[in-house]
Amino acid sequence: MMEVKTVEKPDEQLEFPHGHLEAVHLTGLDFAVATFEPGWRWSESVAPLTGTESCQIHHNGCVIQGRMHIRMDDGGESEVGPGDVFVCSPGHDAWVVGDEPVVLYDFAGGMAQEYVKGAEA
Repeated sequence: MMEVKTVEKPDEQLEFPHGHLEAVHLTGLDFAVATFEPGWRWSESVAPLTGTESCQIHHNGCVIQGRMHIRMDDGGESEVGPGDVFVCSPGHDAWVVGDEPVVLYDFAGGMAQEYVKGAEA
């Protein structure tokens, strides 16, 4: 089996305050390119779309550009930047650090679908 798609022609696109994402869905893999502008914060920009207090999506990501701070609901915190590969469990907030947009690749199953579901509700 071989399956190829390009993020230049995404299956789904979502715009939200200070950001957007493009996602492709392949067998066994959802892949998204997310761009977050300075001023983006999950709890302010995306939470109103999902109706949850914190992000409930599991992320497997790689930061391409910019810096992002992540705070877990249990109080754990970390900052990620270019070249960092991260895994983040459900139950977190995140925000852009500094004046540079954050671009990251997310290999999370269903992430874009969950964001879109929240936006359409």
